[in-house]
Amino acid sequence: MKLVILDRDGVINFDSDTFIKSPEEWIPIPGSLEAIARLNQADYRVVVATNQSGIARGIFNIMALNAIHQKMHAAAQSVGAEIDAVFFCPHAADDSCDCRKPQPGMLHTIAKRFDVSLKGLPMIGDSLRDLQAGFVVGCAPYLVLTGKGAKTLAKGGLPPGTTSYPDLAAVVDHLLKAPALIYAV
Repeated sequence: MKLVILDRDGVINFDSDTFIKSPEEWIPIPGSLEAIARLNQADYRVVVATNQSGIARGIFNIMALNAIHQKMHAAAQSVGAEIDAVFFCPHAADDSCDCRKPQPGMLHTIAKRFDVSLKGLPMIGDSLRDLQAGFVVGCAPYLVLTGKGAKTLAKGGLPPGTTSYPDLAAVVDHLLKAPALIYAV
């Protein structure tokens, strides 16, 4: 099975400093859903791993998050894309959980659920914590310059082997040109 792990805000949809709190605020980045469809067509399964501390902060609740994800799934399906699963951490940064990126707990859960090794799997994010979470478990880190990506790149300190691309569509172009054996799990 080939699997790709994506962050949500800033990778699939536009990010907001005030959180994505409702389905109306969830707006896909042009080309991102079509990129997911291309991954699906190449037999990749696509999983989202997203920190959602707005729940712990009381900014939105689980029902709002579910509605946002319903919209994301429907929008993906409208262009022939399938997101296999969405994993999220509802905790605040000071909750000391093991699932909030950069901690690797959410990625370990994905590996167990899909019965895959994380070694070499593409982890695509726009923040340092996305890349760090992937790197410590052996994922191949990809930085998109959408969302917080340009600021992340400018700050430096990226995990070794991180490559950067303008957006998710460009990462997918690269993945689909790369030898499939590298990403097979």
